[in-house]
Amino acid sequence: MTPASDLDWLKRQAALKATDYVHDGMVVGLGTGTTSRHLIIALGERVRAGLKIRAVPTSHDTADLARHSGIPIIDSDHAWTIDVAIDGADQVDPQFNLVKGGGGALLKEKIVAAAAKRFVVMVDHTKLVPALGGSFPLPIEVVPFGWGSTARHIERASGGTAVLRERNGVVFQTEAGHVILDLHMPKIDDPASLEIELNQVPGIVETGLFIGRTSILIVGHTQGVDVTSATES
Repeated sequence: MTPASDLDWLKRQAALKATDYVHDGMVVGLGTGTTSRHLIIALGERVRAGLKIRAVPTSHDTADLARHSGIPIIDSDHAWTIDVAIDGADQVDPQFNLVKGGGGALLKEKIVAAAAKRFVVMVDHTKLVPALGGSFPLPIEVVPFGWGSTARHIERASGGTAVLRERNGVVFQTEAGHVILDLHMPKIDDPASLEIELNQVPGIVETGLFIGRTSILIVGHTQGVDVTSATES
């Protein structure tokens, strides 16, 4: 097992590499999570050195850190043209499909990823899996009304077990006021089909499945950083 401190170092190396895809004049989508935090701090240093970018954050925490780092933020009411979105992931399969949403920001993260010309994903090597599911549940954002019935529909559609997310004994709420059901499945054999199936369930706002969206995958290993284009996989 790699010590947590070493994993954080690997995340930082992946994040530093991801800054190579940010250039002067760009609008950048900023993800949420520990790896994205390293990215924002690094970009802040480049902004202070003269880099001119604007950012679309995917959470209040990301927005606060970006502002603190000196990165200008674009108002969320705008119709963005995002040059590159950069984010982490909870799981990555061999086809570069992702599970995201461990931090609860999956809705904004997917909106930003969908609006971007290029989506760069940065992870440490422990996030690479032969198949999605198993060790990490699939987050599904749902409206609070009737969430129990929504959970039953999700379980019927997937064959998994949906658990309402709580933090410190309190039901977790997203920034949009929704709740998250964490769907536990031994293995997600066909992520694309599952996403289509789940999107038919009333009450689901968005799933943490990011299918076919990754443009570039950056992986921090103990031996260095690997960069792969989705067209090369």
